[in-house]
Amino acid sequence: MRGWFRLTVGLLAVVLGALWTVLGLGYVEGSALTDQRIWAMVGPVVVLIGLVALWYGMRARRR
Repeated sequence: MRGWFRLTVGLLAVVLGALWTVLGLGYVEGSALTDQRIWAMVGPVVVLIGLVALWYGMRARRR
């Protein structure tokens, strides 16, 4: 069970950050977040945080 929580949170953050990025850039329409530049900046930051969480989760599972 080591690292499962970090892996889950990391994967969720990567997916959510990618979604926020494409919404902020205006590639997906029909949302309040569409064409809002703040989400185009926040999204990649969330993706990076998610990748760090995934890395720590994989590291914890190897031990």
